[in-house]
Amino acid sequence: MEISSELGILMLLFCISGYTMLAKRLSQTVITAPIIFLSIGFILASLGIFTEIETEEIIHLVAEIALIVLLFLDASQINLKRLKHKNTWPLRMLLIGLPLCIVIGTLVGLLFFPEWPWLFVALVASVLAPTDAALGEAVIQNKSVPVNTRQTLTVESGLNDGLALPFVLFFASLFLTVSQEDTSTFYWLFFGASQVTIGVVVGITMGWMSGKLFLYAESKELTSNVYEGIGVLALSGSSYLFATVVGGNGFISAFVAGLVFGNQVKGHCRFIYQFTETEGQLLVWAAFTAIGLGLLPEALHHITWNIALYILVSLFFVRPLAIYLSLLGAKMPLVSKLFLGWFGPRGLATALFALIVSKDMLSEYSHSLLVVAINAVWISALLHGMSAAPLGRWYGTYMLKLKQRRRNN
Repeated sequence: MEISSELGILMLLFCISGYTMLAKRLSQTVITAPIIFLSIGFILASLGIFTEIETEEIIHLVAEIALIVLLFLDASQINLKRLKHKNTWPLRMLLIGLPLCIVIGTLVGLLFFPEWPWLFVALVASVLAPTDAALGEAVIQNKSVPVNTRQTLTVESGLNDGLALPFVLFFASLFLTVSQEDTSTFYWLFFGASQVTIGVVVGITMGWMSGKLFLYAESKELTSNVYEGIGVLALSGSSYLFATVVGGNGFISAFVAGLVFGNQVKGHCRFIYQFTETEGQLLVWAAFTAIGLGLLPEALHHITWNIALYILVSLFFVRPLAIYLSLLGAKMPLVSKLFLGWFGPRGLATALFALIVSKDMLSEYSHSLLVVAINAVWISALLHGMSAAPLGRWYGTYMLKLKQRRRNN
């Protein structure tokens, strides 16, 4: 390793240490962790500390590890029975709002980019559809915001990246079918279908068997909390690799395995609930730093007015409209629908999906996809990060006053 690279790592570690000393105070301001670590990565890239080869290797490694672990752990925290009977808002947003977001995003994208193939525009819209709870953390942790609203945002952001992935793979496969004339349409359709199907089957198998094994080991007191955590991390990785080896999609497998495993153990594994609030934070920070380091400079250099306007319309119009339509008929005030629609920040899933899919695409469109996705991430990090704390406080106060007025009447 060169001295310059060692200096860069040292600077990064100092930044992480410094942030942890101020994290609680900063969480109450408009300055969020994603904004800080995107900026750190961008500054390190501007200083030219890491070489291009090192940067590319870091990004792909961190991206895949982060996505695998977060998909598994997010899914494992979802209680399907409780979700079905206690709060239908996230189900509406996931099953109706997410597809609507892709459809509306595609239609709007065709207006901004008429020269792009419609399948590629649909792929871009699918990559921009998933949201990231890390960028709205100030809202989710704000106790004045009603519990149902906070739970809805948590569940939706935890599940929609896994549900958006099949759409991303589907449109990527179809687009490659059209782009590569030497390969039959049937082949790519079969490839896409097998990726999803095998990924789901492997995920169910791994999650169910691991859940049974975990409960047996715990009942016989054969393990402890420390080793359980290591086992869960190994399970997320093995679910990914097993599916990849047998011809399935590893990310879908990791998500499904987490969903099945979490509903098998049902709260017995404390590691699942503690990791995302402790060690998981470091993984998220590392991913945002890698994005700022290797992808943000190039994305900023190639941003155009059309791309910037499309991203803004996606944030201010596409997502809010899709969520509003999905919540029609739900017993909730209009302000809550608008609030849930706005807090759909684009984060790690958007960047990582774009990065992963772009490896198999033609260079021209690969570059365009990354430019749109990475610019969407930093713009969303800025807008949602700055509005999370003040808007969360305002919404909490508003809902409290509304509740009091209803009682008085």
